[in-house]
Amino acid sequence: MDNVFVVGMDEHNHDVLLRTPSAEHCRFHTLLTLEELRDDKVDLDQKIDRAQRILDGFTGSVDAVVGYWDFPVTLLVPILCENNGLRGPSLRSVVMCEHKYWSRLEQSRVIDEHPPFALVDLDATEPPSGLEYPMWIKPVKSASSDLAFRVHDQRSFEEALERLRGGIDRIGVPFEQILARVDLPEEVAAAGGRTCLAEGALHGVQAAVEGYVRHGEPVVYAALDSVDYPGSPAFLCHRYPSELPERVSRRMAEVATRFIRRVGLDDSMFSVEFFYDPVGDRLDVVEINPRHSQTHAELFELVDGIPNHERMLRLALGRSPDLPVGGGEYAVAGQWFHRRFGEDGVPVRVPTPEEVRELEASLPGVSIEIVPEVGRPLTELHAQDSYSFELAKITMGAQNGVEMRAKYERCVEEMRFEFDTGER
Repeated sequence: MDNVFVVGMDEHNHDVLLRTPSAEHCRFHTLLTLEELRDDKVDLDQKIDRAQRILDGFTGSVDAVVGYWDFPVTLLVPILCENNGLRGPSLRSVVMCEHKYWSRLEQSRVIDEHPPFALVDLDATEPPSGLEYPMWIKPVKSASSDLAFRVHDQRSFEEALERLRGGIDRIGVPFEQILARVDLPEEVAAAGGRTCLAEGALHGVQAAVEGYVRHGEPVVYAALDSVDYPGSPAFLCHRYPSELPERVSRRMAEVATRFIRRVGLDDSMFSVEFFYDPVGDRLDVVEINPRHSQTHAELFELVDGIPNHERMLRLALGRSPDLPVGGGEYAVAGQWFHRRFGEDGVPVRVPTPEEVRELEASLPGVSIEIVPEVGRPLTELHAQDSYSFELAKITMGAQNGVEMRAKYERCVEEMRFEFDTGER
C-alpha cells in the first residue's frame, strides 16, 4: 500500500479520493487540518515544521505528499516534497505562478494573451499610468478572489485601497515567509508579498483548461466554462465540458502550454483561467494555478467516470495520469453556487440535513453542500469573494444544459434560508 499524505484533507474530498481507482492501493493520511491552515494569523514556517515532524514520526513509508486547495496548500506541497525526496514541483515554479505580478511578468515574455498590468502602492492616490477605468485592484497573492475589487472611478479606487490596507496582511505576511525561501528576481523582491496589482478589466466569457506536467511535458486534458451571475463577477457555475468552439479550446491549451514550459513547472497539475471575447476573438489569461481544482473533481466523475483527483495521485506516485474521457453517467456536469449578494446577515435558518437528503433523492445526479451555519455571521465564512456569500454548492450531472439549469432552479426554489440582518 502507498501512504499518501494530503495537506488539508477534508471529509468531503476524502470521500472523493476513496472513489478513485488508485484508492485500492493507497492509504490517505491528513497532513495538517484545514482549520490549522485557515487560521487568520497562520505562521507557515511553524506549519512546515509541524508537518515535517508528522512525516518523520510516521512508522511506514511516505510515498507522496499532495494537495488540491489554494493558499497555503499549494505552497506547502512543493516544500514538503523536496524535503522528503518526493515527486512534486519546485517551489520557485509554483511561486512564479502564484505571485500575480511575477506571473504577469513571465506571461508578458512568452504570450500576448494577457491584460495590461502594473503594481500599485497601498498608499497610492492615483491609478498607475497606462491603465484606464475600469480595472481590477487585487493583492499580489490572494485566494478565491478575496480582496479583489473592480474599480470604475477615482472614488472606487480609493475605497478599494482602503479595504486592501486593512486586510492584505492576512495572506501577505505568511506569503512573505514563503518568498524568503525563493531566489527572487529584483523587481519581484522589491514588490514583496504585501502590495497590489492593477489589471485592465477583461470581458467576454470565462473558461479554463486543466492539465498536468510529467517529465517536463505539459498535457492539457480538459476545458471547462465558468459562468457568472448576470451583471456580477461572482461565479454562478462551473460547467464541464466547455461549450466553446474546439478551436478556442485548442488556443487556450497552446497558451497554457507556453507559459507552463516558461516557468518550468513539472510533476504538477495545473489549471489556467481565461476570458474569451467572441466579438473580437480575443483571449486573455486571468490567472495560472499550479494545481487542479477540487471544485471540478466530481464534474469529471459525473462525465468521465473518474474524479480528476485520480490524475493527481497517479502523477505523485510516478504513474501515467492519462485517463479515458466520456465514460460517466452524464453528458454534462456543473457545480452551481447559490449566493446572497452584498448584505451581511446571521443565518437563523438553513436547510436541514433531512431536507437536503430529500431534495437530492428527488433529483438524480445532484448533491448539495450547505455552506453557512445557523448563528454564524456570513462575514465569518472562509474564502468568499468581495461581492457575495455562498449559501449552497450544488453539484449535478445532466444530459444537456437545459436539464441542468432546471435542476439548479428546483434546488434554489426548495431550499429555505432565513437571516437576521439586525434591522428592527
